[in-house]
Amino acid sequence: MTQLATRPVTFQNSGDLSLEGVLHLPDAIPAPGVVVCHPHPLHGGDMDNNVVMSACESMVSRGVAALRFNFRGAGASEGTFDDGNGERDDVRAALKYLQSLPEIDPKRLGLIGYSFGGMVAAEVASGALRGLALVSPPLAFGDLRVAWGCPAMIIAGDMDALVPPDRLQVLSEAPGVEAHVFEGADHAWWGFEDELGEALGSFFANHFR
Repeated sequence: MTQLATRPVTFQNSGDLSLEGVLHLPDAIPAPGVVVCHPHPLHGGDMDNNVVMSACESMVSRGVAALRFNFRGAGASEGTFDDGNGERDDVRAALKYLQSLPEIDPKRLGLIGYSFGGMVAAEVASGALRGLALVSPPLAFGDLRVAWGCPAMIIAGDMDALVPPDRLQVLSEAPGVEAHVFEGADHAWWGFEDELGEALGSFFANHFR
């Protein structure tokens, strides 16, 4: 992965917790912006995860800003894990913060979530976004809301035990939702970061036009 120009940031969520993040900015601003949500913090997930970093790199290479952040209780973010409930507020706060920045085009926002972060992102996404990308959302643990009102893409590997192919097929049949399956990739995506980044970059480049 290439070295990205970064800016450490902190922002408050609706519960007045301070959350830490890193902002990646492209050369040309104002730019569209994407919030990237990391995997389960109780299983080692944080904003430095390989998939999160690949997503940020792919965004910046296409002129899109990316904000990765730590959910409550992860890294230097305040608070404690809230089983996906308070984490929804964290995502909303991240989107609001990103939208407020002078370097960001407030009308062109997107959201990426990986694993646990994908499940949380799916609960927060709305028609106010220009695009939603869910990477390996753990569909084996429950249903996924698909009435987002914005274009959406779900990505998984065919070796991922948490994303059953039949469930993914059902989701891909919903209006405005596309699905991509990568042969040989499992839930961790090690060795497939470049291919994943290309898919994410192409999706958002298309919907940020």
